[in-house]
Amino acid sequence: MTASPKTQYTKSGDLHIAYQVTGAGPLDLVFVPGFVSHLEHQWEHPWSSHFFERLGSFSRLIRFDKRGTGLSDRLGGIDTLEQRMDDVRAVMDAACHVPAPRGKPRCCDFHHRNEQTDRR
Repeated sequence: MTASPKTQYTKSGDLHIAYQVTGAGPLDLVFVPGFVSHLEHQWEHPWSSHFFERLGSFSRLIRFDKRGTGLSDRLGGIDTLEQRMDDVRAVMDAACHVPAPRGKPRCCDFHHRNEQTDRR
């Protein structure tokens, strides 16, 4: 079993979104979870910990728990696609402030280009 990396939190609207950054590869890879996720429990299972270790072998892997699941805050209702995309942006913005040798500038650049495109 692989030890779970440090879980951090960022704000998206009024909610806290849990995220982890692992690996030190030359590119940033944002893993958007499917239906349900739990950042810390996924490290307890050999198949998922191996999968995330492999992704982190060539990238700086950025993972998060969607709002209402895992370690992120619970919802009061059903979230919208826009809220989900806001969560991805919030995690990417927070991950830009995590020291990374080469990935940080690309993550920040993508985030700001995406933000300008979405806000027209």
